[in-house]
Amino acid sequence: MDEEQPLVLVVDDDAKVRRAVDGLLRSVGHATALYDSAQELLDTPLPARVGCIVMDVRIPRMSGLEFQARLAERGEHPPIIFITGYGDIPMSVRAMKAGAVDFLVKPFRDQDMLDAVDSALAKNSERRRAQDSVAAAKALHATLTPREQQVMALVTQGLMNKQVAGKLGLSEITVKLHRASLMRKLEVRTLADLVRLAQVMGVGPS
Repeated sequence: MDEEQPLVLVVDDDAKVRRAVDGLLRSVGHATALYDSAQELLDTPLPARVGCIVMDVRIPRMSGLEFQARLAERGEHPPIIFITGYGDIPMSVRAMKAGAVDFLVKPFRDQDMLDAVDSALAKNSERRRAQDSVAAAKALHATLTPREQQVMALVTQGLMNKQVAGKLGLSEITVKLHRASLMRKLEVRTLADLVRLAQVMGVGPS
């Protein structure tokens, strides 16, 4: 098994359902891990490679909404696909509003499950790439001196060098030097690139 391949976690108290979903997903090359209860999954941190979770919305002793909320409290937000009966559709709709990516009404077609998993894995991959980009940007930002961070915050607000100099009590040439230095460290060439980077990091004025 590819150690970098994302895991699809299948959570259902019905062993037959677990085996059926597991067999379907493995038949197209997905890596899976099986759980018979939501609590079992909550007892430890999620596997690092989790790509999405497939689970019955009405698992004994815990609803899908409660499961989502418990994960969110821990800062974990994997894509979740709920399997639901017709009577559970309102609950599933609420779960989707809380962040679930899809729900499948039983009995569902195999292709619907495969499509839902592919979509969830794509969403998760996109989210991870975005997180990696933010982490990389913040690592670069951390290399700036406190003064360079101040200059960056003001420049990305739209202030001219002269205005920045006035606010910080510096000469305009000193501001220009700080600005050139911070842009070199952040590996950006234009003010537009600097503004976009600041937005990615959520950097504002100090």
